[in-house]
Amino acid sequence: MPDPNMNYELLFSLAGVLAMIGWLVLLASPLTPLWSDRISGLVIPVTLSAGYVVLAVFFPSGGGGGFGSLDAVMTLFSQPSAMLAGWIHYLAFDLLIGAWICRTARHDGLSFWLVAPCLPLTFLLGPAGFLAFLIVRTIAKPKAAQTLVK
Repeated sequence: MPDPNMNYELLFSLAGVLAMIGWLVLLASPLTPLWSDRISGLVIPVTLSAGYVVLAVFFPSGGGGGFGSLDAVMTLFSQPSAMLAGWIHYLAFDLLIGAWICRTARHDGLSFWLVAPCLPLTFLLGPAGFLAFLIVRTIAKPKAAQTLVK
């Protein structure tokens, strides 16, 4: 049963604004790489992750469901606290991947303009943006693409 004192809409909005700030900072990463790494690659994902943990631990869905089948997942995410926790999970991890993309591209000496289209794709369709970056990296700098993580 959802906590009647919890304002899920407000938390949803705050998490979205926080994540958007992180993505805007990533777009400015060629100008401020150190701050981009700190803000979008650490501070904001940690903040979102802490919010996720608070929701998952202190406000569990209590409405059944689980991860054993598609039906169980649908039941789980029909609860506001579980859905919000899931959304924050997406926001945090997609931003982490975006920060990794920028950091890796910088390390490999790739032009930001080659990488920039991968960022909105990662923001909107996480794994598709990650895959697009790996393709760009492989084409633009084949030797760097031999190692996935640096």
